[in-house]
Amino acid sequence: MSRHAARDNSLLIRDIGTLAAVPPGPLTGERMQTWPLLHDAALLVRDGRIAWFGPAHKTPPDEGIATLSAAGGTVIPGLIDPHTHIPFVGDRSAEFIRRVAGETYLQILEAGGGIRVTMQAVRAASVDDLVAANLPRLRRMLAGGVVRVECKSGYGLAPEPELRQLEAVRELARRQPVRLHATYLAAHAVPPEFDGRPDAYLDLVADPALLADIARRGLAEFCDVFCDRGAFTVAQARRVLERARAAGLRPRLHADELARIGATQLAGELAALSADHLEHIDDAGIAALRAAGTVAVVLPGTSFFLGIPHADARRLIAAGLPVALATDYNPGSCMIESLAWIMSIAVCQLRLQPAEVLAACTANAAAALGVQSRAGALAVGYDADLVLLDVPTLDAWLYEPGRPHVRAVLVGGRTVWEMRPDD
Repeated sequence: MSRHAARDNSLLIRDIGTLAAVPPGPLTGERMQTWPLLHDAALLVRDGRIAWFGPAHKTPPDEGIATLSAAGGTVIPGLIDPHTHIPFVGDRSAEFIRRVAGETYLQILEAGGGIRVTMQAVRAASVDDLVAANLPRLRRMLAGGVVRVECKSGYGLAPEPELRQLEAVRELARRQPVRLHATYLAAHAVPPEFDGRPDAYLDLVADPALLADIARRGLAEFCDVFCDRGAFTVAQARRVLERARAAGLRPRLHADELARIGATQLAGELAALSADHLEHIDDAGIAALRAAGTVAVVLPGTSFFLGIPHADARRLIAAGLPVALATDYNPGSCMIESLAWIMSIAVCQLRLQPAEVLAACTANAAAALGVQSRAGALAVGYDADLVLLDVPTLDAWLYEPGRPHVRAVLVGGRTVWEMRPDD
């Protein structure tokens, strides 16, 4: 890469073979794949934000700028992962082998495995333990081009360890450049001490004073509920999310993953930012999400990892929903931290076009986190969170699943990761 010392706060990225000019989200229907691809382009950053982009021969004069060569490669908005279960600790590889042998995720959960196994590890972990285990994960995600990540609690299953997870997210945000968005997910499962008493458990972890304290301290932006067969009912999820919304936490929902129980209709009713999973969504659920403007977050890595049918992303796009993609990175149902690998699964198995996949991981993922007015797009005034790839086109990037193609990652116009010459 060619760089020169900056004399001010501006940066010119030149020699761009393809500039993926994804517009601000949410994007629906044909708009997910008809946005511009600019060739022989340049992009100007000032004070950490995009100031201009366009054909290289029209680059405006700007005295004293630093320069960065894209070397003929592709430049895209930074990737956004809007659904992960970072931070977690512990190992559930034994469950992975049980599933390979034929047990289902739900059978393992009902037999006392699953989330409760991770609960035991998280309850025994300090904030420092959680940070130490998850900092390398975020650094690897950054190296894959990810600049924003949603991080959920949900493995403490009691107020104190849930808060400890959220405190770990805050410390992780301080110690590395990926921008983090925290979600309170205490309504993830019922812990053993509340067996047979889910409502009593929810009264504890969704106590209005506790929710207000989480919001006041800025420990979380969102509240989520696992609303599904074997987890929490629609009525229980409504109670939690209404209390959370009153406290200032925006609702989102795990919906229609294992069965169709009305979770997507609830997401629409509450105008949730996102409804995630959606493997069993029906027409009524689609209509509810569309009416509310809720983002449909599809998690193909989970279906791949569990060996279950994928959500029908083509159907969701055809119905006019803004579709986002995420890893669902977690120790039980998707130990895949690479969003680029998820994008390749979406192309190869969900039959999405590369342009749709990129829109799903940028503009629509930003909308799922409520930051679409400043992130997830190439637009003047937006955060200069950018990824430089070593391939000339998007198609060439996704044609090679699993092979790293990120040359550099910029957050706020500053290079925060760079491929070493020997990589």
